[in-house]
Amino acid sequence: MSDAKNPPTTTTNGGIPATSDDNSLTVGPNGPTLLQDTYVVQKMQHFNRERVPERVVHAKGTGAHGFFEVTEDVTQWTSASFLSEVGKKTPMFARFSTVAGELGSADTVRDPRGFALKFYTEEGNYDLVGNNTPVFFIRDASKFLDFIHSQKRMPDTGIRSNDMQWDFWTLKPESAHQVTTLFSDRGTPRTLRNMNGYSSHTYSWMNAKGERFWVKYHFKTVQGVENFTDAEAAAMVVADPDFHRRDLWDAIARGDAAEWRLEMQIMPFEEAADYRFNPFDLTKVWPHADYPPITIGRMVLNANPENHFAEVEQAAFSPGNLVPGIGLSPDKMLMGRVFSYHDTHLHRIGANYEQLPINSAKSPVHTYTKDGPMAFRHAGATPVYAPNSYGGPQADASKEIPMWWVEAAEIGRYAYELHAEDDDFGQAGALVRNVMTPTDREHLASNIVAHASAGVSPEIQARVITYWTNVDAELGSRVASGLGYGNPASKAA
Repeated sequence: MSDAKNPPTTTTNGGIPATSDDNSLTVGPNGPTLLQDTYVVQKMQHFNRERVPERVVHAKGTGAHGFFEVTEDVTQWTSASFLSEVGKKTPMFARFSTVAGELGSADTVRDPRGFALKFYTEEGNYDLVGNNTPVFFIRDASKFLDFIHSQKRMPDTGIRSNDMQWDFWTLKPESAHQVTTLFSDRGTPRTLRNMNGYSSHTYSWMNAKGERFWVKYHFKTVQGVENFTDAEAAAMVVADPDFHRRDLWDAIARGDAAEWRLEMQIMPFEEAADYRFNPFDLTKVWPHADYPPITIGRMVLNANPENHFAEVEQAAFSPGNLVPGIGLSPDKMLMGRVFSYHDTHLHRIGANYEQLPINSAKSPVHTYTKDGPMAFRHAGATPVYAPNSYGGPQADASKEIPMWWVEAAEIGRYAYELHAEDDDFGQAGALVRNVMTPTDREHLASNIVAHASAGVSPEIQARVITYWTNVDAELGSRVASGLGYGNPASKAA
């Protein structure tokens, strides 16, 4: 922190003292500015370049530092070093974000929230990139850009379109489970501290014996789940569009650390093959009755960033950042994200984004990648190729990330093989009937009606009603009535 009474001397970015903070170098008081005023020229040049490209998704976000602590022995399931003993703490950084909104959008709009975590382990960085919902809208990465485009802006008007959103959702009924969650009050969390976080995807764990398991992560807020109603969320958009960012910052600043309890669902590897629905389908949850969540640790966020741009904006996560003992699964969405996340950071921040302090591993880094824009980490005369005869790093086959195998098959474009209970509306309907309270169901219906009434064509409104009738007949009737039709059948006709 600078001393206001004895401030330091202004310098250029090269450390050269500047002679004025206020006036350009000119020919007399009214003459032209001179090109040799390199300080002013460089200030303007840097200003013209001080923004990096905005994230296409998850643009508006905030974050905090903290730690993860193991509270239960999990070595029977994974050999991951940072999970190796009770009481072990790992430093971490978390970034929370809206999904569809741009950088300047309001925090409390109806949207899923990103829940991205970076664990700085002794075996490298482990990234877990999830949401505050346990499912997602689609199950194949080939549809991701189409889904995101439908949530963004029309190409002609530059305006977001409810009609476009419902057009996509009703044509992709696999979205029903996520859309049901989105239009409940869970779509407008009261604060970032009062929402859960989920891996959503299925991952694999492997123990020291080589035994493998399928797992899902559930970060349960210790502060308790609290949500805004649609009206409360809309009011906060006006009152404070940065409300979530401000709330998290203020809570940590006053010493009120935010905490989540990590619960794991663990499926024996062999059970996936004949489970009653495809356990890798991102639009499905594993019922807790089948795989009860097991508490294994806690995440505590207790330190604010020192610089929002350097830490929150330049934080870069990739589900491809895995540590020994943790691997992927045959989740088609996860496969696409493993490529896409790293690739977008190369474009947005640069080839050496992992050398930035917020992204840099705390463990030693020995790599044969070199050079590129903004490279500052180097290994001196260490060889830059492999194999070599001069002591360069060597790969360790024992650190193989656990994967899976499939029987040889013809190359083709396949959907998931259907299991006995694979359908698109069953879990969404169960959520409505078995989990939601009468008030939740009332809010769900009114939120859907309000959204589907705003600029949505009659033809697509008909599909909206059919969509929700397939989820739950009573809910479909409420939506039909709210949209001005007596029952779903009359609208469809």
